[in-house]
Amino acid sequence: MARTYCVDVQTLADIRAILAEHGLSPRKALGQNFLLDHNLIRKLVDAAGVGAGDVVLEVGPGTGTLTEELLSRGCRVIACELDHGLARMLRARLGSPTAGSFTLIEGDCLEGKHALNEELARTLREMTGEAAGAGRGFKLVANLPYGAASPLMTTLLASWASCRSMHVTIQREVADRLLAKPGTEEYGTLGIIAQAAAEVSLVATLPPECFWPRPDVTSAMVSIVRRAVALTDDLPRLAACCQKVFGQRRKQIGTVLGRGLALPAGIGASQRAEELNVEQLIELSRVEGVV
Repeated sequence: MARTYCVDVQTLADIRAILAEHGLSPRKALGQNFLLDHNLIRKLVDAAGVGAGDVVLEVGPGTGTLTEELLSRGCRVIACELDHGLARMLRARLGSPTAGSFTLIEGDCLEGKHALNEELARTLREMTGEAAGAGRGFKLVANLPYGAASPLMTTLLASWASCRSMHVTIQREVADRLLAKPGTEEYGTLGIIAQAAAEVSLVATLPPECFWPRPDVTSAMVSIVRRAVALTDDLPRLAACCQKVFGQRRKQIGTVLGRGLALPAGIGASQRAEELNVEQLIELSRVEGVV
């Protein structure tokens, strides 16, 4: 029998009661700040444009308020939760780990900094049909734990073309990096990979009072929609190049890569990585010996 999910977004009192019932409390070390604003939760899902039958990845579901909104719209949700207590609570609230449209993966979403959790990766491939050679893709919709945001988004952008879009709540400073232009302090690997692979835009800015507990920083919702054709056909190579040259961003490119390397036209050995635009960095990544 199909399970019906409540569409009433959890209030602060609801979240407190749910956690108390299971002997839990927010864990700052895991970046647990629960989004309270009902309108913003719906705004994020509306921006994602998800609906019946869409496969949605949610990382850090917490007490399940966003999860329930996604399920109420007919999405097939794969939720990944690191906190064992919250995972146990989600099973109690939403059913077994694979109940109908809800699949729960318990553990870190990443294995290392550049690969998805093996169980999560396998589940995504199976549910999108990619494992059978088809593949209709999935979307990331999440109030991301702050510590996981950058490595997760970089991994999905560089190595998971089946991730069609990301609509996420993240720290405002991470949003600034996604949108950054050359010559700015925020410009670096994350923004370059995002801009090479996708169209990036700001959906909303969220003050700390939109969350409980209140974080010490301002947050933002961003939209990252993958381009039909990326600016490069080798995003992992571009990512590796950027990680190398931005790892020593204050040094000249010639110093980082070696003065004997033949650089593309328009790029000088005395320039720094932050001075190069996305297209130039793509050209640099194609040079033999850079990666």
